[in-house]
Amino acid sequence: MPRVPQPPQPQTLDAEAVRSWCAGALRALDRERADIDAINVYPVADGDTGTNLYLTLESAARSVEDLHTAPGAAPDVAQIIRAMAHGALIGARGNSGTLLAQLLRGMAPVLAEGTDGDHLARALAAAAKAARQAVAHPVEGTLLTVADAAAHACAPGGPLATVARAAHTAALTALAATPGQLDALARAGVVDAGGRGLVAVLGALVTAVTGEPATPFDEPAHGPVLAEAAAAAECEGPAGPGYEVLYLLEADEPAVDRLRDRLDALGESLVVVGGDGLWNVHVHVDDAGAAVEAGIEAGRPHRIRITHFAARPEPAGRAVVAVLPGDGLAGLCAEAGATTLVARPGETPTGTELADAIRRAHAREVVLLPNDTELRGPAAAAAEAARAEGIRVALIPTRAAVQGIAALAVHEPDRRFDEDVVAMTAAAGATRYAELAVAERQSFTSAGVCQAGDILGLIEGDVAVIGHDLTTTALTVLDRMLAAGGELVTLITAADTPADLATTLEQHVRAAYLAVDTATYHAGEGAPPLLIGVE
Repeated sequence: MPRVPQPPQPQTLDAEAVRSWCAGALRALDRERADIDAINVYPVADGDTGTNLYLTLESAARSVEDLHTAPGAAPDVAQIIRAMAHGALIGARGNSGTLLAQLLRGMAPVLAEGTDGDHLARALAAAAKAARQAVAHPVEGTLLTVADAAAHACAPGGPLATVARAAHTAALTALAATPGQLDALARAGVVDAGGRGLVAVLGALVTAVTGEPATPFDEPAHGPVLAEAAAAAECEGPAGPGYEVLYLLEADEPAVDRLRDRLDALGESLVVVGGDGLWNVHVHVDDAGAAVEAGIEAGRPHRIRITHFAARPEPAGRAVVAVLPGDGLAGLCAEAGATTLVARPGETPTGTELADAIRRAHAREVVLLPNDTELRGPAAAAAEAARAEGIRVALIPTRAAVQGIAALAVHEPDRRFDEDVVAMTAAAGATRYAELAVAERQSFTSAGVCQAGDILGLIEGDVAVIGHDLTTTALTVLDRMLAAGGELVTLITAADTPADLATTLEQHVRAAYLAVDTATYHAGEGAPPLLIGVE
């Protein structure tokens, strides 16, 4: 039979190939994330590596598609690879997702200079080096080892397809060897989960370059037994720190260097990736508040996620997921055992992010506290998505952070689920709430016309007071709320709230309302100037 001529292999990565690689990697991780989750035993057996890698690539793919769909867009390779790297950076999840973001960031500047085989080889080398430098204490038998092997297998100057295949083949070989390099993997009888995710991403690169499917990872014949071993390792629970803390950080490089030293002293599994003023920070610690405070001292942390490993229960366990308006409040609730999401102005969590938070709680039963009327729809969608996965979810329609705090205060995981939800709902419903905000423009409100810069006092979501001074307006709002009675006033201040405001309000309550107690919390940056709750 005559040989069928094969189409010539491309010698460079064009814009469409990079876009195809990104989309293909996302599809590959979607197919494999459950299997990757099942073998996740290091550094913490929390069963979420596949999901974290998928969500990281999902953010990268969204950034690439946003670039393509912009009016008049005709992005080149350099723009697309930078968008891919930036999207991964801002959406990185977990230890492996953070490292994947750094790998892409390491590749971007090299591929921006050229996209032939030589540049791809150098890009993979730069990526492996950048990822290793981002880890405070690199460990062999992990994604770092697989990335190194892929980079070392690429001969400079080789054809593009040859380089891509060599990197993927070497990654497969290195992945198979990981149990012999890391005791945790050997005990569970599994390969490294992060490394397997990287193999999937490199396989998608081979397909994007050659148009042919890459060699799949060959599961051992005793795969089901290995999966059971991994599950058993997960049930043993974490032996290290109790919290995983992640946040984006706007800071300069000297401040980040100091932050690395401080976080390294606080915990382990420290990974700091990024540059040019924007960083993604990941660390496992026992003191989540101290890790967040270190970020605040270094710059401006946002998109803070705190997961309480110890709250990852046995099958009958329960967790609380709460959305909070500031860093300090998130740390406080995390220390009380909640899985938290921080909502910034203009950065309201999506239904996907809420569903992910429910999954990260790793519980059969979850109580969801959205703490914002605008989150009612996304929270309901997230709850339905989680229920479809077999998680029992109760959505308590808390409208403000003070209601969420009241609900969390009465949470008792040892009582029946329905009883706990009823008690938490009652505590939230018995808490009236108010907020002080600054008017951004002239507007008609239920209390009259306000001008830009006026202080607005909102009670139960409606503007009740228009003032010109924060303290005077706060006192007026507080008196109106206490006119209907109350036993406890909760005050939540922001980072830029005048330091003496809470003290003035506390003294006012003590002088005018003898039977009323006060409690003050600091939400940190991104929160309204003042939140008030009256129970």
